[in-house]
Amino acid sequence: MDKHRLTLTVLTLLPLAVACGTEAGSGSGSSSVGSDTVPRVSGAHWRVEGLTTGGTTRNAPTGAYLRFDDGQAHGNYGCNSFGASATVRGDRIDLGPAQSTDMACEKAPMAFEAAFSRTLAGGSLTAAVDRDRLTLTAKDGDRVHLIKENDATLYGTRWKVTSTVDGDVAVSLPAAATDKVWFTLDKKAGTASGSLGCNRFTAKATVRDGHLTLGAPRTTRKMCDGSLMDTEKTMSKLFGRALAYRIDHRSITLTSGNGKGVTAVAEQ
Repeated sequence: MDKHRLTLTVLTLLPLAVACGTEAGSGSGSSSVGSDTVPRVSGAHWRVEGLTTGGTTRNAPTGAYLRFDDGQAHGNYGCNSFGASATVRGDRIDLGPAQSTDMACEKAPMAFEAAFSRTLAGGSLTAAVDRDRLTLTAKDGDRVHLIKENDATLYGTRWKVTSTVDGDVAVSLPAAATDKVWFTLDKKAGTASGSLGCNRFTAKATVRDGHLTLGAPRTTRKMCDGSLMDTEKTMSKLFGRALAYRIDHRSITLTSGNGKGVTAVAEQ
């Protein structure tokens, strides 16, 4: 199992737009950034598509994003989350010193993170919006390319489980289980279905007061290698109890009363 452990620190500069027991929506775009259009840029989730530095454009890692809310900017560099103060005047955006988490990732995301963080910290940024696309240009000409991304809904989304949670610590799923553990909720049928890592399942699902309760699962009966079966045992502990759920844009966290649970992301 990947033993990278991420302390889920709540930064005071990270006013995360979290929907607890709700299904969040999204706003619309604008053709320019000015005093009358800042609210349309603010409050939107801007997924980072790429970064152009020194005339070379590289694609962003999955999960890199930027958001402006109430004089703050927060997002993810490609590995670590960050937050900073943000001042918007016309088409100019000034970011204050950033605070970030401190997690180690693979080489490529870390390299993108270093370049992205330098670009945001390089002084005033010029913002240009074209429909659902935002370009931030630094004084040296480096550019961040972003696209507005809608929030995921609780129902009908295929949620891919990425890590287990125990209190304030998350541990990635084993490599063998990557992309093999997922679930989706059917509002009309009142059911949850998906894969526990090895076997498929269906179960009754009840959503009430910010909690999701899964009934006893009906599963297939295959046998897989040890790591997949261990993951399946962990996932099976989510059934038969009320799980608090929290949606943050395109991620969801399910936790039981003892603080144990899982995190998942909406598949593209």
